[in-house]
This record gives sequence, structure tokens and C-alpha cells, in this order.
Amino acid sequence: MAITVEKSLQNNQSILQNFALGEEIDAQAAEIISGGYENFTIRNTTGSNISYSLDGYDGIMQPGEEINFDSYDGGIIDFDMYAGSAYLQMNKSYNLSDGQIYEFQDNYDTSNAYDIDLYPVYS
Repeated sequence: MAITVEKSLQNNQSILQNFALGEEIDAQAAEIISGGYENFTIRNTTGSNISYSLDGYDGIMQPGEEINFDSYDGGIIDFDMYAGSAYLQMNKSYNLSDGQIYEFQDNYDTSNAYDIDLYPVYS
């Protein structure tokens, strides 16, 4: 049984394609496992300080503040939607998208005048 040059080249090409596919799958799996690198911007357009936790790191955004965040841990933000409350409770959570701009804004869809939410900004 003779293997032709053409058959040998096809086998080699198939092996290389499978190897490249394996590398691509490995890279995608590593990004999923690590959460991947993400970058996003958050603005506080409310008149209140906003307590938040981004990927487990706590912070406070001042009114009018804008922060550009880099995340390697998934871009999960938790925050207190009751900005006027006397005590802190992290009761809202979102998974932020890479490259997106977000704004904390007053939430007029609730009965509490101090409620806020985080909204994506579309241009």
C-alpha cells in the first residue's frame, strides 16, 4: 500500500488544522475560566455617592465621577441601589461587557426617590 505525496500532504494539513483548532479551543477555554480581560467605563450621573464592589474590590463613586476600569476577573459589579439609604446593602448585580460605557442614573421606575440603577450608554 503506497501513500501518495498528495495523500501525505492532506494528512499533514489535517493534523495541522486539528492542532490549530485545539489551540483556539484552549485559548477560548482559558479566557472563559479566567474571565478574560475587559475594559469598561462607569459614570456617576446621580447626586449621591454610590458604594460598589467590582470583582470583589470595594469602592465609592462620587457624583459626577467617571472611572475607566480594567478587569481580569469577569467584570461583575454589585452596588447599593438605595443610594439615599443610611445603611449599605449590595442588592444589584450586573456582568459588565467589554468596551461598554455605563452610567449610574436615578431610577424613576420605583417609588423611592433615591433609587438608582446602572444603564449602558449607547451612542
